[in-house]
Amino acid sequence: MKLKSLIVSAALAAVAASATLAHATNLSFTGNFIFDNDVQTFTFVVGDTSTVTLRSWSYAGGVNAAGDTIARGGFDPILAVFDSTGHRLGTQDDGGCGSVTADAVTNACFDTNFSVELAAGTYTASIQQFNNFSLGDLSAGFTYDGPAYQNFRDGFVDARGDRRDGHWAFDIWNVVSAEVVDPVPDAAVPEPASLAVLGAGLLGLALSRRQRSQRRAG
Repeated sequence: MKLKSLIVSAALAAVAASATLAHATNLSFTGNFIFDNDVQTFTFVVGDTSTVTLRSWSYAGGVNAAGDTIARGGFDPILAVFDSTGHRLGTQDDGGCGSVTADAVTNACFDTNFSVELAAGTYTASIQQFNNFSLGDLSAGFTYDGPAYQNFRDGFVDARGDRRDGHWAFDIWNVVSAEVVDPVPDAAVPEPASLAVLGAGLLGLALSRRQRSQRRAG
């Protein structure tokens, strides 16, 4: 009886492992940057220890994992990948010729094609324009964070000075799931303390006047 239970348990474990592996897929994302220092992040889930590939298409163009044709002309992308604690696991500037397609105009091989072996778990990947590099762990931010650097390259310009545009296309291969992380809107930035104090003072003055007016009317 115990042997039978053991066989059944082993069979169930094998089925579960196969299901996890079967669910691994390649996912594609596209979008546009507005500012030079924009950063787009993604979270993705690895179901079992496997090699995950992070691949961009928008610099030179090509056909992504979804089968969509991506136009060339996007900015010079760089990337970073982090574990669930925000610890940086790796970065890449260029995939290099032989690993990615050369751009038809510049002949540069600036798309990314970064592969890393990862254990089961949740991870974060980021894409940025060159040379807005990750400063370390995710909490440390990026080289050109902040409103003062929104135009740090005078537009979308690659490492060789070729003018590009803000579109990006990014694949994450061999994962269970992945999703885009929405950036924190500028409106979420706290207003200066002086403006907050002034606003509170004006509100208090208005309430005081209203109360005096109501007393007179009574």
